[in-house]
Amino acid sequence: MKENLSIIMTALLVVAASPVTAEENGHQGHGMKMDMEMEGKAAMSGNGMKGHPLADGMQDMGRMQGGKPPRDARDPHAYTDGLDFSDIPRPHFADEMSFASLLVNRLEAVRNGENTSLTFDLQGWYGRDYDRAVIKSEGDYDSGELEEATTELLWAHAVAPYWDTQLGLRYDSGGGERRWLAVGIQGLAPYWFEVDLTGYIGEGARTAINLELEYELLFTQKLILQPRMEMDFYGSDDRRKGIGSGLSSLNAGLRLRYEIRREFAPYLGVSWAGKFGDTQDYARAAGADTRDLRLVAGVRFWF
Repeated sequence: MKENLSIIMTALLVVAASPVTAEENGHQGHGMKMDMEMEGKAAMSGNGMKGHPLADGMQDMGRMQGGKPPRDARDPHAYTDGLDFSDIPRPHFADEMSFASLLVNRLEAVRNGENTSLTFDLQGWYGRDYDRAVIKSEGDYDSGELEEATTELLWAHAVAPYWDTQLGLRYDSGGGERRWLAVGIQGLAPYWFEVDLTGYIGEGARTAINLELEYELLFTQKLILQPRMEMDFYGSDDRRKGIGSGLSSLNAGLRLRYEIRREFAPYLGVSWAGKFGDTQDYARAAGADTRDLRLVAGVRFWF
């Protein structure tokens, strides 16, 4: 009995002493944790012991930001099979390439009473987005002969989205030759009006202005009505060609075309032409009409 009692007392003493031991161990662990945090802070602040693993690691991280890579960094060319791509040519973009286009805006037969004539109006260009060479030509054939024609060779430079300035030469043929210096602007105005405005300075201090306006009204994706107007102004009289100063002529018309393809569209329409001022007087003296209503049929195409 005494032996059993002593065993029980020994067990109770061990159990009673166990919390105190755990608490002491906890305090010891907490102290170790604080010691590690203090060492880490000291290493981060640069005040820790040199050679400490934590301090060395932080220093290595600092050196990687813009410094030399560590010795075991991955080779950036490890997966290129030794190719450095130095022989690959630089890619070229659309504004660095030259293109060409030709638009025949009007190629039409004009019926006026008993007479039928042929009218053409075209514009072509070659170059890039910002600079290009432009050629414009329009004129009339009557009874198989060239009645009058103008040809312009211009250099166009883009100055704004949808707008080009133009500088070059104009040559008039048929009914007397004339040469002009041409300066103008061409583009798309608000509300989708196509504008072509050009001023001219010619021989003998002659001056002239030509204004063309066009608009396209889409009834469907293929059926399109095109109103068009053209006006000519001159600074002085030119009796040789029957031209007076001021507003000389005005042409206005409506053309309804059907685009079989975007690049090819036949059309029918009506056109009105009138002469004004001294030009009207010269036409009357020559026995010509000063007002003219015409039926037109033609084709518009581009490529």
